[in-house]
Amino acid sequence: MTLPMLIDPRGLAMFLDFDGTLVEIAAKPDAVRLRETTRATLTRLQRLLGGALAIVTGREIDVVDAILSPFRCPVAGVHGLVRRDAEGRLHDMSVAPGFLDTAESTLSELAKHHPGLLVERKSHAIALHYRANPSLENACLAEMEKLIKPDDQIRLVRGKMVIEARPAGGDKGTAVADFMGERPFAGRRPFFAGDDVTDEDAFRIVNDLDGYTLKIGNGESLAHFRLADTAAFLCWLETTADALERGASLG
Repeated sequence: MTLPMLIDPRGLAMFLDFDGTLVEIAAKPDAVRLRETTRATLTRLQRLLGGALAIVTGREIDVVDAILSPFRCPVAGVHGLVRRDAEGRLHDMSVAPGFLDTAESTLSELAKHHPGLLVERKSHAIALHYRANPSLENACLAEMEKLIKPDDQIRLVRGKMVIEARPAGGDKGTAVADFMGERPFAGRRPFFAGDDVTDEDAFRIVNDLDGYTLKIGNGESLAHFRLADTAAFLCWLETTADALERGASLG
């Protein structure tokens, strides 16, 4: 489907996933590389959109800040569990006491016996990556399901070669909805781009708000538009910034 017409930058609020959208997915989370051209494009878009640009990601906010530096913007991290608004205020959801310690210990023991597994401890969640050994997907899922079974306040979120255990109640969609109730996003038309199943919650919310949704890569999706890969999206993003800078429409 043809990409949306971004006619008036003053009327747009842009929300972007990070891994697989702004950076190519890497074998390990700390191995990603941000292109200088992407940083420059984000800086331009932030100015053109009057600050109405935010990153909505599964990563921690401070990790995103470090990669994007010196560029800085509102961020929803850990799939919406932690959010920094345009005023710099932090909003976060509580995590079950003791759960992360128990989960980290159990999953680290699993990783010792299965090369290729990576345990990622976050402030509000814990993730088990199996990208280096995809054959372990079922074993990883079984272990994660066992961990959360006693606690209905914890749920599993599936991603690309990763399973995350996190508090129930918040997701990328609720993060976008919260941003849309605040300046400078309020009253604008939302746009969300993402590549993973975790972005579907945001697609649903943005579609309900009569916004634009863009899926990067293959797979079923609620998104209205699609691009083949991260490289294609970054090219489109730069072209969008060029067009908005000229005050032109983009199709």
